[in-house]
Amino acid sequence: MPAVVRCRAAVCLLGRFPALAGVDLDTSTGEIVLLSGANGAGKTTLLRLLAGLVPLYSGEAEVLGHDLAVDRKGARRDLALVGHETFCYDDLTVRENLRFAARAAGRADADADGALERLGLVRQADVVHRRLSMGQRRRLTVAVALSRDPRLLLLDEPHAGLDAEGREFMDAVLRAAPGEHRTVLLASHELEHARALATREVVISAGQAQLDTSVDTALDTPVDTTPDLASDAASHEQAPEQVPGDRRSA
Repeated sequence: MPAVVRCRAAVCLLGRFPALAGVDLDTSTGEIVLLSGANGAGKTTLLRLLAGLVPLYSGEAEVLGHDLAVDRKGARRDLALVGHETFCYDDLTVRENLRFAARAAGRADADADGALERLGLVRQADVVHRRLSMGQRRRLTVAVALSRDPRLLLLDEPHAGLDAEGREFMDAVLRAAPGEHRTVLLASHELEHARALATREVVISAGQAQLDTSVDTALDTPVDTTPDLASDAASHEQAPEQVPGDRRSA
């Protein structure tokens, strides 16, 4: 079976700084891969590379059979990125935002309505985005991603900003992914919680995959949590995050 993600010595620059400095990574259908590591290690840049939002400087990177060196947009219809911004429309309701995203990805309204239920947003379906709480906006961002029925789901700190109920909905999405033949790459600092959901852990340090192992093995492996200050500074040069499929995406 072809790899969903394949990287060989992948390098990405933020300005002149190598935010990724030679990443090797393979993922298969149905895996939930936890990306751990210190702030500035390169986790977010790796997710953005795979989403086609930052260019590959050197090395090899393929997503769903598309070579990112020559085609950064080819895989976008079959993937979704949940970052730190919603990129939803303030004047549209929850349902309207979901249906817009689903149609942009060639999906049906039923996919949007299903995502509405899965994230517990039925009561907020007719509420405009600007009136939602932070946690409700976070849930909507995940629902937008699911409404696209992506084969690859890229999550950057997905539990951030969620209350207990929202975290339960998020966990249910992750647990269901293997049975839905969906691959998940999950960047998180909540290691104990994320490890309970993941099938593998890849430790990112200084822009490289320093450890790739089962979650059980990773539990006994210390992780350097010292922030990479040079990488943090370089990260300010990157463009704002955009969800693939949003009409404002590059």
